[in-house]
Amino acid sequence: MSEHQAYSADQIQVLEGLEGVRKRPAMYIGSTDARGLHRLIFEVVDNSIDEALAGFCTEINVTLNPDDSVTVKDNGRGIPVEVHAQTGKPALEVVMTMLHAGGKFDHKTYRVSGGLHGIGVSAVNALSEWLEVEVHLNGSSYKQRYERGVTVTPVQKVGQSDNHGTIVRFRADPEIFEETKYDYRIVMARLRELAFLTNGMSITSTDERVTPPKSRTFKYEGGLKEFIRYLNESKNALHDDIVYVSGKKGDVQVEFAFQYTDDYSWSIHTFANNIDTREGGTHLIGMKTALTRAINDYATGHGLIDDEKLKIQGDDVREGLTAVLSIRIPNPQFEGQTKTRLGNSELRGTVESILYDGLKTHFSETPAVARAIVQRTVDAAKARIAAKEAKELVRKRGSLESVTLPGKLADSQTHDLDKSELFIVEGPSAGGSAKQARERRTQAILPLRGKIINVEKHGFSRILDNEEIRALITAIGTGIGDDFDVNNLRYGKIVLLTDADVDGAHIRTLLLTFLYRHMLQLIEAGHVYIAQPPLYRIRKGDRVFNVMSEKDRKRIIEQDLKGKADLVQRFKGLGEMNPRELWETTMNPATRSLLSVTIDDAAEADKVFSTLMGDLVEPRRQFIQENADEVDWLDI
Repeated sequence: MSEHQAYSADQIQVLEGLEGVRKRPAMYIGSTDARGLHRLIFEVVDNSIDEALAGFCTEINVTLNPDDSVTVKDNGRGIPVEVHAQTGKPALEVVMTMLHAGGKFDHKTYRVSGGLHGIGVSAVNALSEWLEVEVHLNGSSYKQRYERGVTVTPVQKVGQSDNHGTIVRFRADPEIFEETKYDYRIVMARLRELAFLTNGMSITSTDERVTPPKSRTFKYEGGLKEFIRYLNESKNALHDDIVYVSGKKGDVQVEFAFQYTDDYSWSIHTFANNIDTREGGTHLIGMKTALTRAINDYATGHGLIDDEKLKIQGDDVREGLTAVLSIRIPNPQFEGQTKTRLGNSELRGTVESILYDGLKTHFSETPAVARAIVQRTVDAAKARIAAKEAKELVRKRGSLESVTLPGKLADSQTHDLDKSELFIVEGPSAGGSAKQARERRTQAILPLRGKIINVEKHGFSRILDNEEIRALITAIGTGIGDDFDVNNLRYGKIVLLTDADVDGAHIRTLLLTFLYRHMLQLIEAGHVYIAQPPLYRIRKGDRVFNVMSEKDRKRIIEQDLKGKADLVQRFKGLGEMNPRELWETTMNPATRSLLSVTIDDAAEADKVFSTLMGDLVEPRRQFIQENADEVDWLDI
């Protein structure tokens, strides 16, 4: 019998207070990378938003401080400070230091809430190097300080105050997080989104780490209609009026706004209690069913379909659609690994009923808008049929069948998803170097010839006509559209490897657009990466530096090498690297740097792709002007 360690009561650990959060932070905030770091801010903000939803808060201010701490201030009621009868501690300390403690369980203090239901702010406290909370209520102000979740000062009355609300200041713990510097753009995008979802709420984001400080205030009286207008700034809308429907049944409140554009893609964003449910759920199913029913009923009732055999399907209704669905419910049931899918089974019928009745009324009152929408869906149905015929033609030629892999693909020996990698490489020259450099057992190489088609501007049948797109689809193995099946994925990592110049960035953007629009599940599941080939190689004696940016080049030469270098080589393209250099700098898992492609804000991602790759020039010009300061280098 093999030896084994005894298992007894002595091995059972009981973690006191917030120790469990610090021991397993990912259980509470998802991760300890940049996404988890920003989650800290949003958890505190969600408490302020809950005050707004309850009708007691009109202003929220979020400030990124020079020491990388964060201040969140609201003008809500203020967290209670009197002694909590059950624990014998001040209520403020209970809320900040105990899990599952708060006013969101009986639905009397808060009818709906979007935080972690009594976990959020205490988890933030546990994962902060320090946290200070200041409360203004009943004519007085109070303070308390914590360090790594442990109370270090009692609740102290520090003065008189005519204000009301809560101020939370905290600094993420560097012992927990890989990085403690926040990205202002991520913070600003989420706060803008919350302002859209909370009519009339004023939310200000400020970055005091730069000189002069950056500051933006978001306030939208139009709510979801203004959200749609913002998302469609870089698109051609087919009707000026944004359709808006709202209703309430029991404890469920529903808001829905949408507008059609001439895009081939669609963009639907759903929220439950202001939480982004990017994986959808029962509320999304109810919305889709209601919209399809309402459009079909109006079309058939008014004789707007000229072909009796033509049937409008869900895909037809969604093509060109930009929509936002927001619901508020007392007991949301979030499912999935990332808790971004809503699972309340009763919501499907409730949402469908509210929206169908509202849409039916809206269409009857705005016939011009209804007819424009019907015409758009009929055109989409005809295009779908044509695309299906095109796909069948392509399939008959064998171009989409995984049995026949592209001839230019240098395949890997294994397709174990934990080990296999597909490098999509720009150009035959770089492809040749990559094929020689690769580790044949686990790494496959697919060289592309030139730039693939911009899928943002073309329909499905035109996309399938592109030889490079077909090679991509076949090599990856999952299919696209209705045929997509992640179980057929042939590689665990899809790595985009392009030159470190403007053309390379353009090709990378075209590839990302294709993957985002037609293989989004690969990005959401964490299968897509961007390789980081160096811009420069710097050598002095036997010291070699592979440098990723112009800023790092200057720093290394001026500081590390004291202004002297034997060689400064600028890599204009991957083809300039010999196989050994390409392996050492870009492909070797032990030394390379890969960027994981993630989607933290689906609405913002959709808007960026539409802006950069769509037909309208002015929004693209404005985007470039607004982000010019972020450019580290420009190859001209």
